[in-house]
Amino acid sequence: MTSTPEKIPVSVLIPAKNEELNLPACLESVARADEVFVVDSQSEDDSQAICERYGAKVFQFHFNGRWPKKKNWSLDTLPFRNDWVLIVDCDERITPELWDEIAQRIHDPQYNGYFLNRRVFFLGKWIRHGGKYPDWNLRLFKHAKGRYENLGTEEIRNTGDNEVHEHVILEGEIGYLKEDMLHIDFRDIYQWLARHNRYSNWEARVYYNILTGRGSGNTIEANLFGDAVQRKRFLKKIWVRLPFKPLLRFVLFYILRLGFLDGQAGYIYGRLLSQYEYQIGVKLYELRQFGGHLNVEAQQTAQATPAAPQPTESQVSTGS
Repeated sequence: MTSTPEKIPVSVLIPAKNEELNLPACLESVARADEVFVVDSQSEDDSQAICERYGAKVFQFHFNGRWPKKKNWSLDTLPFRNDWVLIVDCDERITPELWDEIAQRIHDPQYNGYFLNRRVFFLGKWIRHGGKYPDWNLRLFKHAKGRYENLGTEEIRNTGDNEVHEHVILEGEIGYLKEDMLHIDFRDIYQWLARHNRYSNWEARVYYNILTGRGSGNTIEANLFGDAVQRKRFLKKIWVRLPFKPLLRFVLFYILRLGFLDGQAGYIYGRLLSQYEYQIGVKLYELRQFGGHLNVEAQQTAQATPAAPQPTESQVSTGS
């Protein structure tokens, strides 16, 4: 008879919406946590019933279109009984080996947080090349010490109610864990395309803010010699100014970073990333055309503005 592993004093936070396909495997993978919170956005599928079946505590989040979004709201609101919080998306899995490492490292007084490395699986294959690995994310930290940054994008429509690309600003030192977390999405390509259509709205606003010098100062600074996130920020400031980005992104992913070694899945992923970059560029062009406002907003403003009165026939001077 095997004994049940002892619970680890970590509170897991899982943001969710209509995730019935991914939630069972995700919740099974975090069973060693002392407590599990799922913050739902009024799911219309069986997400809530699945969470209750696995013993997770479900809270509902109602987004009002303003900051904070779901993760920061959760960090501010949920009654965590542990100092440490582990943020896990529904399409992510925490392996037993990673749990063993977490159980040890949270007792190290030197660090207030840890970067976790993700293995991204696409069409059933680990995308090991193309710059997708390593993929460091600050997901384990003392919840009183960190909050997600605000990049000034919350007013953009159809980007969702959750911080997807924002990163945690943390007080104190940050370490790195050796064991990987897994990113395995059981949804189909349709859902991948739908998500990245939303993400491209967000990315276009970030590009626009970089090019115009806009955005909140409460963000992670760009630094070529900093941590993984700071280096990405530095490179993005260069990237947004380059021409032919859709083509460059494919060449960078598939050729220069050896994405072709991941076979057919790597080729498809590279083509989709190139398409994603094109979507960002089109939406950035739209923002720049209308001074940072969405096209629909500019059209509504134009319709609401009274047209200049046209001269009547009697007012037209014919000259002599």
